[in-house]
Amino acid sequence: MTLPQTSPVELFARYERVSTAIVNDVLRSEGLLDQTLPHEIVPLQEGMRIAGFAFTISGERSRDGANDMPDRAAMLEAIPDGAVCVWATGGDNESAQWGEVMTMAAIRRGCRGAVIDGGVRDTDKVLPQKFPVFTRYRSSNGMMGRFRLTSWGTDIVIGGVTIRPGDLVLGDLDGVIIVPAELAERVLGEAEAILRHEVEIKQMVDDGATPGEIVSRGGYF
Repeated sequence: MTLPQTSPVELFARYERVSTAIVNDVLRSEGLLDQTLPHEIVPLQEGMRIAGFAFTISGERSRDGANDMPDRAAMLEAIPDGAVCVWATGGDNESAQWGEVMTMAAIRRGCRGAVIDGGVRDTDKVLPQKFPVFTRYRSSNGMMGRFRLTSWGTDIVIGGVTIRPGDLVLGDLDGVIIVPAELAERVLGEAEAILRHEVEIKQMVDDGATPGEIVSRGGYF
Protein backbone atom coordinates (compact mmCIF):
# COMPACT_ATOMS: atom_id res chain seq x y z
CA MET A 1 0.00 0.00 0.00
CA THR A 2 1.39 3.42 -0.99
CA LEU A 3 0.80 5.89 1.79
CA PRO A 4 0.00 9.54 1.02
CA GLN A 5 2.80 12.10 1.22
CA THR A 6 0.43 14.81 2.42
CA SER A 7 0.01 14.82 6.19
CA PRO A 8 -3.16 13.02 7.30
CA VAL A 9 -4.53 16.15 8.98
CA GLU A 10 -4.21 18.17 5.76
CA LEU A 11 -5.49 15.30 3.61
CA PHE A 12 -8.64 14.87 5.70
CA ALA A 13 -9.33 18.60 5.83
CA ARG A 14 -9.03 18.94 2.06
CA TYR A 15 -11.22 15.91 1.42
CA GLU A 16 -13.88 17.38 3.68
CA ARG A 17 -13.98 20.46 1.40
CA VAL A 18 -14.87 18.40 -1.68
CA SER A 19 -17.94 16.19 -2.05
CA THR A 20 -18.61 12.50 -2.53
CA ALA A 21 -20.22 13.39 -5.86
CA ILE A 22 -17.06 15.02 -7.19
CA VAL A 23 -14.84 12.22 -5.86
CA ASN A 24 -17.22 9.73 -7.46
CA ASP A 25 -16.77 11.44 -10.83
CA VAL A 26 -12.99 11.27 -10.48
CA LEU A 27 -13.07 7.58 -9.61
CA ARG A 28 -15.39 6.93 -12.56
CA SER A 29 -12.81 8.53 -14.85
CA GLU A 30 -10.30 6.03 -13.44
CA GLY A 31 -12.63 3.16 -14.35
CA LEU A 32 -13.67 2.60 -10.73
CA LEU A 33 -17.46 2.44 -10.87
CA ASP A 34 -18.17 0.47 -7.70
CA GLN A 35 -16.72 2.48 -4.81
CA THR A 36 -19.96 3.78 -3.29
CA LEU A 37 -21.41 2.03 -0.26
CA PRO A 38 -25.10 1.08 -0.35
CA HIS A 39 -27.40 4.09 -0.43
CA GLU A 40 -29.18 2.89 2.71
CA ILE A 41 -26.10 3.92 4.73
CA VAL A 42 -26.79 7.56 5.58
CA PRO A 43 -25.60 10.12 8.14
CA LEU A 44 -27.21 9.92 11.55
CA GLN A 45 -27.84 13.66 11.27
CA GLU A 46 -27.79 16.07 8.34
CA GLY A 47 -24.59 18.06 8.11
CA MET A 48 -22.33 15.22 9.19
CA ARG A 49 -19.19 14.83 7.09
CA ILE A 50 -16.44 12.32 7.52
CA ALA A 51 -12.95 11.76 6.10
CA GLY A 52 -10.31 9.39 7.43
CA PHE A 53 -8.48 6.13 6.91
CA ALA A 54 -10.54 2.95 7.15
CA PHE A 55 -10.24 0.84 10.29
CA THR A 56 -12.13 -2.25 9.23
CA ILE A 57 -14.30 -4.38 11.53
CA SER A 58 -16.33 -7.53 10.84
CA GLY A 59 -19.11 -9.25 12.72
CA GLU A 60 -22.04 -11.57 12.23
CA ARG A 61 -25.38 -12.52 13.67
CA SER A 62 -25.02 -14.94 16.55
CA ARG A 63 -27.29 -16.26 19.27
CA ASP A 64 -24.78 -18.63 20.85
CA GLY A 65 -24.69 -16.52 24.01
CA ALA A 66 -20.90 -16.05 23.93
CA ASN A 67 -19.46 -12.98 25.63
CA ASP A 68 -17.35 -11.09 23.10
CA MET A 69 -16.78 -8.09 25.36
CA PRO A 70 -13.01 -8.75 25.66
CA ASP A 71 -12.82 -8.77 21.85
CA ARG A 72 -14.71 -5.49 21.68
CA ALA A 73 -12.28 -3.94 24.15
CA ALA A 74 -9.28 -5.18 22.15
CA MET A 75 -10.81 -3.86 18.93
CA LEU A 76 -11.37 -0.41 20.43
CA GLU A 77 -7.81 -0.32 21.75
CA ALA A 78 -6.54 -1.11 18.24
CA ILE A 79 -8.18 1.92 16.58
CA PRO A 80 -5.40 4.16 15.18
CA ASP A 81 -5.46 7.93 15.25
CA GLY A 82 -7.21 9.38 12.19
CA ALA A 83 -9.31 6.28 11.60
CA VAL A 84 -12.90 5.84 10.51
CA CYS A 85 -14.39 2.64 11.90
CA VAL A 86 -16.09 0.72 9.08
CA TRP A 87 -18.26 -2.21 10.18
CA ALA A 88 -19.25 -5.07 7.90
CA THR A 89 -22.10 -6.96 9.55
CA GLY A 90 -23.00 -9.69 7.07
CA GLY A 91 -26.29 -7.97 6.37
CA ASP A 92 -27.49 -7.88 9.97
CA ASN A 93 -30.74 -5.96 10.37
CA GLU A 94 -31.41 -6.59 14.03
CA SER A 95 -28.62 -5.26 16.26
CA ALA A 96 -27.04 -1.91 16.95
CA GLN A 97 -23.28 -2.25 16.50
CA TRP A 98 -22.58 1.30 17.69
CA GLY A 99 -23.69 3.37 20.68
CA GLU A 100 -22.84 5.98 23.29
CA VAL A 101 -19.98 4.34 25.18
CA MET A 102 -18.33 2.98 22.04
CA THR A 103 -18.40 6.52 20.66
CA MET A 104 -16.72 7.85 23.79
CA ALA A 105 -14.01 5.18 23.63
CA ALA A 106 -13.41 5.73 19.90
CA ILE A 107 -13.05 9.49 20.34
CA ARG A 108 -10.37 8.93 22.98
CA ARG A 109 -8.43 6.90 20.39
CA GLY A 110 -8.51 9.77 17.88
CA CYS A 111 -11.20 8.16 15.74
CA ARG A 112 -12.86 10.51 13.25
CA GLY A 113 -16.18 8.70 12.80
CA ALA A 114 -17.94 5.44 12.10
CA VAL A 115 -19.63 3.84 9.10
CA ILE A 116 -21.90 0.99 10.15
CA ASP A 117 -23.53 -1.42 7.71
CA GLY A 118 -26.00 -2.05 10.50
CA GLY A 119 -27.46 -0.15 13.44
CA VAL A 120 -26.81 2.47 16.07
CA ARG A 121 -28.46 3.04 19.42
CA ASP A 122 -28.25 5.69 22.17
CA THR A 123 -28.78 8.19 19.37
CA ASP A 124 -29.63 11.00 21.77
CA LYS A 125 -26.31 10.38 23.56
CA VAL A 126 -24.23 9.95 20.41
CA LEU A 127 -25.32 13.16 18.67
CA PRO A 128 -24.10 15.58 21.37
CA GLN A 129 -20.61 14.10 21.04
CA LYS A 130 -20.30 15.63 17.53
CA PHE A 131 -19.00 12.34 16.19
CA PRO A 132 -20.02 11.55 12.60
CA VAL A 133 -21.88 8.25 12.28
CA PHE A 134 -23.27 6.80 9.06
CA THR A 135 -25.62 3.86 9.51
CA ARG A 136 -28.52 1.90 7.98
CA TYR A 137 -30.91 2.02 10.91
CA ARG A 138 -31.50 2.79 14.59
CA SER A 139 -32.44 0.15 17.14
CA SER A 140 -32.47 -0.28 20.90
CA ASN A 141 -31.14 -3.84 20.43
CA GLY A 142 -27.63 -4.30 21.77
CA MET A 143 -25.22 -6.82 20.25
CA MET A 144 -25.06 -9.11 23.27
CA GLY A 145 -26.96 -12.30 22.53
CA ARG A 146 -27.70 -11.24 18.95
CA PHE A 147 -24.41 -10.43 17.21
CA ARG A 148 -20.71 -11.08 17.69
CA LEU A 149 -17.51 -9.39 16.63
CA THR A 150 -15.34 -11.66 14.49
CA SER A 151 -12.29 -9.68 13.31
CA TRP A 152 -10.76 -6.27 12.66
CA GLY A 153 -7.94 -4.89 10.54
CA THR A 154 -8.69 -7.14 7.54
CA ASP A 155 -10.23 -6.54 4.12
CA ILE A 156 -14.03 -6.37 4.23
CA VAL A 157 -16.81 -6.12 1.67
CA ILE A 158 -19.96 -4.00 2.03
CA GLY A 159 -22.48 -3.96 -0.79
CA GLY A 160 -19.93 -5.28 -3.26
CA VAL A 161 -17.34 -2.63 -2.30
CA THR A 162 -14.03 -3.90 -0.97
CA ILE A 163 -12.61 -1.79 1.87
CA ARG A 164 -9.02 -2.33 2.91
CA PRO A 165 -7.41 -1.01 6.08
CA GLY A 166 -6.02 2.42 5.25
CA ASP A 167 -8.33 3.20 2.33
CA LEU A 168 -9.74 6.74 2.37
CA VAL A 169 -13.33 6.93 3.60
CA LEU A 170 -15.36 10.01 2.61
CA GLY A 171 -18.95 10.60 3.68
CA ASP A 172 -21.46 13.42 3.36
CA LEU A 173 -25.20 13.87 2.84
CA ASP A 174 -24.99 11.85 -0.41
CA GLY A 175 -23.55 8.80 1.34
CA VAL A 176 -20.14 7.16 1.69
CA ILE A 177 -17.46 6.46 -0.92
CA ILE A 178 -14.18 4.55 -0.63
CA VAL A 179 -10.98 5.76 -2.29
CA PRO A 180 -8.19 3.16 -2.60
CA ALA A 181 -5.26 4.27 -0.44
CA GLU A 182 -2.78 4.37 -3.32
CA LEU A 183 -5.03 6.81 -5.23
CA ALA A 184 -5.98 9.07 -2.33
CA GLU A 185 -3.71 12.01 -3.18
CA ARG A 186 -4.20 11.92 -6.94
CA VAL A 187 -7.97 11.64 -6.63
CA LEU A 188 -8.00 14.57 -4.20
CA GLY A 189 -6.01 16.77 -6.58
CA GLU A 190 -8.36 15.99 -9.47
CA ALA A 191 -11.41 16.53 -7.27
CA GLU A 192 -10.13 19.95 -6.22
CA ALA A 193 -9.59 20.87 -9.88
CA ILE A 194 -13.21 19.91 -10.65
CA LEU A 195 -14.40 21.95 -7.68
CA ARG A 196 -12.61 25.03 -9.05
CA HIS A 197 -14.06 24.40 -12.52
CA GLU A 198 -17.56 24.15 -11.07
CA VAL A 199 -17.19 27.64 -9.66
CA GLU A 200 -16.62 28.85 -13.23
CA ILE A 201 -19.62 26.87 -14.53
CA LYS A 202 -21.91 28.32 -11.87
CA GLN A 203 -20.72 31.78 -12.80
CA MET A 204 -21.63 31.11 -16.44
CA VAL A 205 -25.14 30.13 -15.32
CA ASP A 206 -25.42 33.28 -13.20
CA ASP A 207 -24.22 35.36 -16.17
CA GLY A 208 -27.07 34.02 -18.30
CA ALA A 209 -25.24 31.61 -20.59
CA THR A 210 -27.47 28.97 -22.17
CA PRO A 211 -26.84 25.28 -21.44
CA GLY A 212 -25.51 24.84 -24.97
CA GLU A 213 -23.10 27.76 -24.56
CA ILE A 214 -21.91 26.36 -21.26
CA VAL A 215 -21.20 22.94 -22.76
CA SER A 216 -19.39 24.52 -25.73
CA ARG A 217 -17.13 26.31 -23.25
CA GLY A 218 -16.21 23.10 -21.44
CA GLY A 219 -18.99 23.10 -18.89
CA TYR A 220 -21.29 20.27 -17.88
CA PHE A 221 -24.40 19.49 -15.91
